[in-house]
Amino acid sequence: MRAAAGTAWTFDSSRRARRVPRAELAEALFALAALAIAVAPVLTEQSVDGSSAKRSGSAASSSSAATPAAPEWMLAGYGGVPYTYPSDVVVEKPGVHDLTAKDVSWDGEPFTNPIYYGVRIVRYGAGRLGTMLDFTHSKAIARLDEDAAFSGTLDGAPAPERAKLRDIFRKLEASHGHNMLTLNGLLRLPSFLPRIQPYVGLGAGITLPHSEVQLAGNDQRTYEYQLAGAVGQALFGLEFRTARMSYFVEYKFSFAPYTMPLTEREGVLLPVDLWSQFRNWLSGTAPPGGVLTTTFASHQGIFGLGIRSAPIAAP
Repeated sequence: MRAAAGTAWTFDSSRRARRVPRAELAEALFALAALAIAVAPVLTEQSVDGSSAKRSGSAASSSSAATPAAPEWMLAGYGGVPYTYPSDVVVEKPGVHDLTAKDVSWDGEPFTNPIYYGVRIVRYGAGRLGTMLDFTHSKAIARLDEDAAFSGTLDGAPAPERAKLRDIFRKLEASHGHNMLTLNGLLRLPSFLPRIQPYVGLGAGITLPHSEVQLAGNDQRTYEYQLAGAVGQALFGLEFRTARMSYFVEYKFSFAPYTMPLTEREGVLLPVDLWSQFRNWLSGTAPPGGVLTTTFASHQGIFGLGIRSAPIAAP
């Protein structure tokens, strides 16, 4: 951290006293967009559902109509609650650090700004197969007040066998996003109730976290968006389909091995930060703080709303 009077960023163990104008503005705009996507179908539904209800027949005919006979698109937004397993955190810098913190616990804080949210675009063909582009904004914040076991070296000296994480790390989190962008394949399963459509999916993509890492003995912090590696996810959900609107509940499991270059840089915006990371990689410039690696394996329960391009076909 740059030690200057009147600095725009203030450390607070509650994590809520930070002033981060650019990152907070970007997160707020994205969250508002996701909310707009989620709420817009409610208004559309009012004008469509009445005429659709008049055409609805028996339960059997409603069930058969739940799966479209023609291609359709859906735009959706969602919120949810994640749980991330504890994981080892490794910081490596040749000749300086070779540190491992064992079983670090992570908090998701899904209802604290910036909240947990997601947006997705789904397309189904005439059959049961579909594709989905899915963006999820989660969080992973280390519990710095907890004790952890350490091994290896720190600043060229043996690391303590056990200490509070706060004694080693001033910051250790992806709080403006453990962000995941994935492309998924979807399969609609046979429906067991009228208008209730079960589905499963499998996908992979990239992680784009906003990393915030700072060692306790270092005046500089890494605070920027990064491309941290690949992510895979599997999901199962239930979709309740009305005239042009879908409500869905879903379970997702994601697995994301992270590699964070500790650039000790104050980021700006996602495109600028990624361009800086690419230039450093292209030139072979080693990050001044070394490299941090960990793995985020997460359970996620979500609820969302979507609007479809075509109504359910009349029986």
